[in-house]
Amino acid sequence: MLVSHQSSVKDFSLPWTRGSWDSHLHLMEFAYNNSYQATIGMEPFEALYAIQKIIARMLTAQSRQKSYADERRKDLEFDVKDMVFLKVEPMKGVLRFEKKGKLSPRFVGPLEILEWIGPVAYCLVLPLVFSAVHDVFHVSILRKYVADPTHVVDFKPLKINDNLSYEEQPVKILVREVKMLRNRGVALVKVLWRNHGAEEATWERENDMRAKYPELFVD
Repeated sequence: MLVSHQSSVKDFSLPWTRGSWDSHLHLMEFAYNNSYQATIGMEPFEALYAIQKIIARMLTAQSRQKSYADERRKDLEFDVKDMVFLKVEPMKGVLRFEKKGKLSPRFVGPLEILEWIGPVAYCLVLPLVFSAVHDVFHVSILRKYVADPTHVVDFKPLKINDNLSYEEQPVKILVREVKMLRNRGVALVKVLWRNHGAEEATWERENDMRAKYPELFVD
């Protein structure tokens, strides 16, 4: 880079610039910025404008995200005494890979907002079934009180855990199949769960379901 600058200065040290070469530095700068530079693989002007374009695109994207977040935040603002739904996680009573599997989230309520804690937290009036749960919730798991019978759970018979989960109960066996897994047949059953439609039925091992819910297999 230094050699390049020295070469450029020499080029401008011509007889017609003698005594006033410094007044022509802007021409040298222009020529340099429009010359290919091996160290960056492009002309300096090109690199500068490319960075400016990237920054402009980033600012546009950030502005778009902020607008979306602002609109979203408006949808999640509540007042004291508003009624809201609370998201809970239904869990299957049988294990899969040594863990209880989740079903699609459901909402319990309506529950009344008792206090505004901050921009993203509210205190709710909770019934006794929520005795193990702290009464302050993040706004992301609250929903405006709009009746939707397919997503609302009657919480009275439930035992809500401190992590806002509860054990869902199976309703009936829809289908029974034997599938080959690692060269051996495994009996599976398709289970319909309470508060969930047939499209959310899950495949479970028949042995596990018989051990946990023998009443489902009474002919």
